[in-house]
Amino acid sequence: MPVADYATYCRMLDNARANKFAYPAINITSSSTINAALAAFSEAKSDGILQVSTGGGEFASGQGVKDMAFGAIALAEFIHRVAERHPHYVAIHTDHCPADKIDKFMRPLLAETRRRRAAGLPNLFSSHMFDGSELPLGENMKVARELLQECAELDIILEVEAGVVGGEEDGVNNEHAPASKLYTTPEDMVAVARALREVKGGRYMFAATFGNVHGVYKPGNVKLKPTILRDGQQAVAREFGEAARFDLVFHGGSGSELSEIHETLEYGVVKMNIDTDTQYTYTRPIADHMLKNYDGVLKIDGEVGNKKQYDPRSYLKAAEKSMQARVKQACADLRSTGTSLFKR
Repeated sequence: MPVADYATYCRMLDNARANKFAYPAINITSSSTINAALAAFSEAKSDGILQVSTGGGEFASGQGVKDMAFGAIALAEFIHRVAERHPHYVAIHTDHCPADKIDKFMRPLLAETRRRRAAGLPNLFSSHMFDGSELPLGENMKVARELLQECAELDIILEVEAGVVGGEEDGVNNEHAPASKLYTTPEDMVAVARALREVKGGRYMFAATFGNVHGVYKPGNVKLKPTILRDGQQAVAREFGEAARFDLVFHGGSGSELSEIHETLEYGVVKMNIDTDTQYTYTRPIADHMLKNYDGVLKIDGEVGNKKQYDPRSYLKAAEKSMQARVKQACADLRSTGTSLFKR
């Protein structure tokens, strides 16, 4: 059962909280990127999370289809098949579904889960993310409660967000968001806990913002304030007790100092999204291949080129290896190396 069922996923998150590490959550868009991430988790002896965004799902469905839910389902089915060959657990997550895409993305996926369960099949997805950060907090939590209830009935964990992650990622553009929106307050965190703890049996993760920015930045250019997570967790514990502390998610981590990443683990971060860095490390060897083999890749002046050099496998293998190395590094950075619960 390498794709984690609900009980196993809960054990994974509890293990991360108790031992102060986080799982790399790797955005995937193809069989190639899936294989790169799974191989890295195997090498690191780490469980992990693979996640697909609305844009990733649309891309995977094909340019002639462009159906984000359909593509996400196809990727999840592929993961279930190939994960069986890997000695670790993996959770399958959907990333950043804004309110205006719920009916095109999350609800069709929930409907697919109901269909599968009625047929005696396991869930395709382990968790979904509702990103209501553009809504007023009260409205955000109203929608989140409704979705959490649906997810709880289907043994699915919900991820929610309050506050805005700056920059741009996969069509979600917050490049001009005011600085105040980049930092979730302790009062906001208490309000989230109050709203979602009312849902019986619902388990959720919370992406609080503490200066996070999507995109590529040199180390030191992102002005994070990890103590926001500490202060918010303390406020929630004072209000509702220690058991109410959040399973936190770190978005927009590119360019973060390793010391800041480690500090967030002390405050309850159990999942860190990684996309920008793996996109670059996947593409870099392809660019290198094309530049070094320009005359072999292109048919120049009536010639036929070199099939060994323009065969996509020749450069996609290098791309996978490069991405694999970056995901393995993420496991080390997040201290998940050697923590797999598989067969324990």
